Amino acid sequence: MNGMRRSELKLFTGSAHPKLAKEIADFLGVPVGQARLHRFPDTEVGFQIDENIRGTDVFVVQPTSRPVDQNLVELCIMIDAFRRSSAARITAVIPYYGYARQDRKDKPRVPISAKLVANLLSAAGANRVLTMDLHKAQIQGFFDIPVDHLFAAPVIIDYLSRQKFSDLTIVSPDAGGAERARAYAKRLSAELAIIDKRRSTDTGAAEVMHVIGDVSGRTCILQDDIVDTAGTMQKAAFALKDNGAAHILACAVHGVLSGPAIERIEQSPIDQLIVTNTISQDGTCQKSTKIVCLSVARLLGQAIRSIHEETSVSSLFV
Repeated sequence: MNGMRRSELKLFTGSAHPKLAKEIADFLGVPVGQARLHRFPDTEVGFQIDENIRGTDVFVVQPTSRPVDQNLVELCIMIDAFRRSSAARITAVIPYYGYARQDRKDKPRVPISAKLVANLLSAAGANRVLTMDLHKAQIQGFFDIPVDHLFAAPVIIDYLSRQKFSDLTIVSPDAGGAERARAYAKRLSAELAIIDKRRSTDTGAAEVMHVIGDVSGRTCILQDDIVDTAGTMQKAAFALKDNGAAHILACAVHGVLSGPAIERIEQSPIDQLIVTNTISQDGTCQKSTKIVCLSVARLLGQAIRSIHEETSVSSLFV
């Protein structure tokens, strides 16, 4: 670093996913920073750093998952505390970026909440953001600070390649995810299929129409970035079954799994749902024998090390 002394790396965590932060810290060989995060009786957030961080390179791990607003406010308050404690640089490590699906005005008189969240993080004092599999990559452009956008594909593809599937087809549950599914298919030497999905104009519920591509007698893997209520994934799985698929798996980076998601997965013909721990899955895997959770701690740890050492992060991209 041109003869300059590199600042010390400090890793902190909020309440959203301390387990992931601990895995990252173990990979990096550093302790999780000493701080106290608590709630006052009126539910306001209180936060105090219990060690000197002046001049340090701070990374704070906090996915803005459910409860989204609570975790987002915690993150902003922690960033403000680091800034006011004279950290040299503050990187918000947000494995799951809440509000990412509200990235455009698709109806009259609605907000662009993904941009508002970007403004909040910058206003709080973040100097950089490290995130994973944004719903739309263009959200990076909402920030006026550097954004490192990682993909969990290497972790998921490594797991799938070790399963030794034959007659494999990667299936996109809608036309919008075709490019992402194509990247998986290329890496796994698999065929590609797309499900033509239409939504009811009255209720907005997904209605699967038909499958584009040959899935008969094949092992099909539904690939998406987010599985929330699992309505689309369930209907896509039934469409694949109706078209003769021999085995059906599904994978999604972010396992939001809200509302009736677990019940729908259990009642669907999906044999296995693969998600990552960008969102805490503590307790979720116990509710369903079909869910497999893969860790992205090593990938995030490698990115944090590269950012801290000012080396290239591009080798981690797919």
